[in-house]
Amino acid sequence: MPEWLLIGARSILFAGVLFAITKLIGKKQISELSFFEYVSGITIGSIAGEIIMGLDNHWASGILSILIFGLVTLFADILSLKSKSFRDFFEGKGTIFIKDGKILEDNLKKERYSIDDLSSLLRQKNVFKTADVEFAVLEPRGDLSIMLKKENQPLTPKDLQLNLPQEKEPQTVIMDGKILNDPLAESGKSRKWLDMEIEKLGLTIDNIFLGQIDSYGELTVDIFDDSLKVPAPQQRPLLMAMIKKCAADLEVFSLQTDSKKAQEMYEKNTQKLNQIIQKLSPYLK
Repeated sequence: MPEWLLIGARSILFAGVLFAITKLIGKKQISELSFFEYVSGITIGSIAGEIIMGLDNHWASGILSILIFGLVTLFADILSLKSKSFRDFFEGKGTIFIKDGKILEDNLKKERYSIDDLSSLLRQKNVFKTADVEFAVLEPRGDLSIMLKKENQPLTPKDLQLNLPQEKEPQTVIMDGKILNDPLAESGKSRKWLDMEIEKLGLTIDNIFLGQIDSYGELTVDIFDDSLKVPAPQQRPLLMAMIKKCAADLEVFSLQTDSKKAQEMYEKNTQKLNQIIQKLSPYLK
């Protein structure tokens, strides 16, 4: 067998073996590596590379070595879930770099980080002044987690005592010009409703690259032709406008009537509508 064909066959074989081992170990192996997983991953890759290019054609020995390293890594992950002491030993602990707004120089030296390294990590978190940070810890995976000082934290709706609706994940109901029936059913909408919404936008299914239904039940689309602009959904703004118009009409009726009883009725219902408007404002923007 030609050498190039042999190398190609080995590459395909061990690509499958490495894929199986990675699936066995789990997503953690390709997202966040501990020290042990890092060493194990390098070793497995080195063994596979040696076997593909040679290693005296001992394929079975190479596969056995990869399986052993993969199973040891899997076993270590299982133990780390059951034992905190084991997890701390193999994965390490977080190291505090900033506490109470003060940089801990000894901890920086312990991890062999310079002030430039710390500044770089902070900039990756969009923080350019160490004085803005209340607490920062270097995680075992090498990421820096920070907590800004209270005066530097962004305002949230909770700080402003605003009640906002709960958001749910959007359902992708159209992809590449084709309707996805399961997400459409999950969103509680029918095919007829979807056809009507697409018709309102002046489009056809074939024109739509991506279509999603949000938690408010509105359809938003992205079309294949980037030069065309699709109008934004108007159901919620129109509903709010209609409610405000009803409240304004009731005020006008209250001023025009001579009946005291009717005037009280109009004013009472105007107040109710204003209360409804206040409650629905976060939902109908």
